[in-house]
Amino acid sequence: MPKDADPRECSIADTLDLVGERWSLLAIRELSYGVRRFDQIVHNTGASRDILTARLRKLESHGVIRRERYSDHPVRHEYHLTAAGAELCDVLLVLMRWGDRHLHPDDPPVRWQHSCGETVSPQVVCRHCGKEAREGAHSPTGRGARVG
Repeated sequence: MPKDADPRECSIADTLDLVGERWSLLAIRELSYGVRRFDQIVHNTGASRDILTARLRKLESHGVIRRERYSDHPVRHEYHLTAAGAELCDVLLVLMRWGDRHLHPDDPPVRWQHSCGETVSPQVVCRHCGKEAREGAHSPTGRGARVG
């Protein structure tokens, strides 16, 4: 980092420090699909075993996932999303929507069906007024909201 840098305090930066690496988010994707076992996660993500091990340990240490033993001989574990990890699935759905619109507009590789019967098309809205968040977001406040 340049010596004159003064990084802004930001929950986005802090979150990216935890989950902003490809293999972490793809592991969370797999868990959201119901894939629980290490070998299956390796297979479906393409991550190397050592990198995936490190990412899963980091996610576990921060309460995003939890390990549950399913075999004693040999010792084997399954991975499950915690409530915090399940919240990240909303982020993945929004990333997927962006990719579908901008990278695969003619044929999205995966579609999710909602319980209402329609294809899921997530939209981030203000909880209070219901308007799109990005169109109404202005006037940042807080310790990381400096201008310039």
